[in-house]
Amino acid sequence: MINSLPPLNAVRAFTVAAHHQSITRAAQALHVSHSAVSRHIKLLEEHLGVLLFERRIRQLVLTPAGQQYFEQVSAGLSQIADATATLKQHASLRTVTINVRPTFAMLWLAPRLPEFVALHPDIQPNVVTSTQAPDHARDGFDVVIRRGRDGWAPAIDAQVLFEDDLVLVAAPSLLERLALEDLDALSRHTLLTAKTRREDWHHWARQFGGAQSETQATLQFDHMHLVLQAAAQGLGVALCPTSFLGDDLSNERLTCPLPQWRMPLPRYYYGVAPQVTAQTQVFLDWLFSRIEQDATQADRVCAPIKEASC
Repeated sequence: MINSLPPLNAVRAFTVAAHHQSITRAAQALHVSHSAVSRHIKLLEEHLGVLLFERRIRQLVLTPAGQQYFEQVSAGLSQIADATATLKQHASLRTVTINVRPTFAMLWLAPRLPEFVALHPDIQPNVVTSTQAPDHARDGFDVVIRRGRDGWAPAIDAQVLFEDDLVLVAAPSLLERLALEDLDALSRHTLLTAKTRREDWHHWARQFGGAQSETQATLQFDHMHLVLQAAAQGLGVALCPTSFLGDDLSNERLTCPLPQWRMPLPRYYYGVAPQVTAQTQVFLDWLFSRIEQDATQADRVCAPIKEASC
């Protein structure tokens, strides 16, 4: 079958020339020279053994054989174009667009995504960060994740993803130099905070007592990942959502000195696009599995710390 096909570049040049009834305009449409189109048409005529055009001054006119051939090959080329477009569209559907806030993307999703990619190399995650409330009509995501349900568009069915708590964290080296045996000892430490979570220490003090004194040493950073980096370097004690800790506890980059003191945070919720694709469901299945795995790991890591603190 392949051997019986005519030169396809010549067929393409022929159909464009037949459509425009001009070699000059065909050359312009194909971005090639006038002589290149002429050579292609001559090659095709020699291959077929018939004349396809009557050459007239400044005009090409299809012969009866040329007209019949043009109609048939045009339909074939259209079918090839449609098949190509369909395949490309199918391939483009193998992406999953995940809309999250920047800090969640950096501290929770990004460290875990390599596992998903390794398990599902045929699906490409497309992470989009936004601080706006979820609205599928505006943002066009497959999956959206936010803390709390404030401002969600009514059309999105927000479902609980996981619980989260605020805990104290610090570098083991810092606690070796300056113990943190109870909440009162916080007054001897530098408190680390992020502009994006500037009210955490206030809410913590209101729930557990120990209001911050005027002489309390503090350090403020723009974002939570900078706070965690500063804490790991021993610059002070931080309040951090457990969801942002990743492997920091298990690899002992950070420790939770008073794990019994936990302040519940608003839950994380997720929503999906109206038409759930197969790859979106694959991502959700992985997401739920990973959250369950994280919860089990957190229990193993925090249990000995809690027992040592009690």
